[in-house]
Amino acid sequence: MATYFVIFGAAILPDGSPSGSLARRVEGALALASEVRPRVFLATGGIGRHGPAEATVIRDLLRAAGVAEQEVVIEDRATDTLESVLFCHAILSRRKDVDLLVTCSSGYHNFRCALLFRMLGYRVRIGRMPPDLPHLGLLKWGRYVLKEAVALPYDAALLSLHMISKA
Repeated sequence: MATYFVIFGAAILPDGSPSGSLARRVEGALALASEVRPRVFLATGGIGRHGPAEATVIRDLLRAAGVAEQEVVIEDRATDTLESVLFCHAILSRRKDVDLLVTCSSGYHNFRCALLFRMLGYRVRIGRMPPDLPHLGLLKWGRYVLKEAVALPYDAALLSLHMISKA
């Protein structure tokens, strides 16, 4: 049984490089997974304003850090958090080695990610990530926190409806 580190995408810069938030998410996942075996990194995120897909950039960062190719799975279609969770669930439900999911996102976003996976029945731990506040500034960070206050119940309701329709 393996621990899956689900790394949620964030913006890609116009030159195709990761935003600071995305780089910190990968950095945090690598730190959390450093002593864990067996492990799998599940990179999620499609193409946003700038390409390539966020999951592809995550994969490239992981590979550059020395992570073995067989330890990385990508989901490169999702355009928002709920899609990421649902597309990752489709991948995870086909695998037979999922023991624990560790959500690897920004601190303000990680709770929503974990809650949605828990709603789907996974055993989940919220990964402790490098802080974003010093890099984003209080105003931008505050906007993201407020967005989460609205998005969390919205996504939870949508996921509940999705689960009911599949039952």
